[in-house]
Amino acid sequence: MSIKKKDSGGVAIGGMLIAGVGVGLAFVQHSPMLFVAALLSGLGLGLVIAAIFAHRSN
Repeated sequence: MSIKKKDSGGVAIGGMLIAGVGVGLAFVQHSPMLFVAALLSGLGLGLVIAAIFAHRSN
């Protein structure tokens, strides 16, 4: 019987994306481009964290 490991990469990506939206909402009144930048930064950071989780689980 094999035990499945929990994949938390998707959780990291989604969590950081939502954090980016939260930060971006603080800047949306100042500049819409800052909102987009915060969103993409959150996505990028989530991808980095997911890659670290995948590397450590191997």
